[in-house]
Amino acid sequence: MGDTQGNFRKVYFEHRILVYNLALHYVLNIEDAEEITQDVFVKVHESFATFKNESSLKTWIYRITVNQSLDFIKRRDSKKRFFIFGRKSTSEKEYINLSSFEHPGIALEDKEKSKLLFSIIDQLPETQKTAFLLSKLEGLANPEIAAIMETSIGAVESLLVRAKKTLQEKLDGKFEGYRRKK
Repeated sequence: MGDTQGNFRKVYFEHRILVYNLALHYVLNIEDAEEITQDVFVKVHESFATFKNESSLKTWIYRITVNQSLDFIKRRDSKKRFFIFGRKSTSEKEYINLSSFEHPGIALEDKEKSKLLFSIIDQLPETQKTAFLLSKLEGLANPEIAAIMETSIGAVESLLVRAKKTLQEKLDGKFEGYRRKK
């Protein structure tokens, strides 16, 4: 048992930032990302002793993080009201004027553009959003994304093409300066 506990601690310290960052990409709120990170490692701890190396440990942890993030969002959105970056709002005006976009690592002057971009990413269908986040924000290759999502590489490619097309349509004209920089 002590050896399993030691191994779990090592896994936790090696993967906690990865889990937190991916959760943050989904929920855009520091407190919610911390809660998801806790939930992920509770699940990892519960299943650690029975983990079979059918996939890499990193892929397994990514999969748990994706599932926990999506479950969290479904629970949060279950009342079908405006939910803005992890907190309820009943006002469309508040939605438009939201200034508490919480994503560390984004320069203050880019927060408005980032808020717009992430709000549009958040509107993507679940599978497109997952493929896009894993590819563009986590920097994973399509074969690893396919393993995490338990689908084919071709399906991942298709999801990414559709996600990019949707983002381009929704961002058309809103991001001229941003697109030229990238």
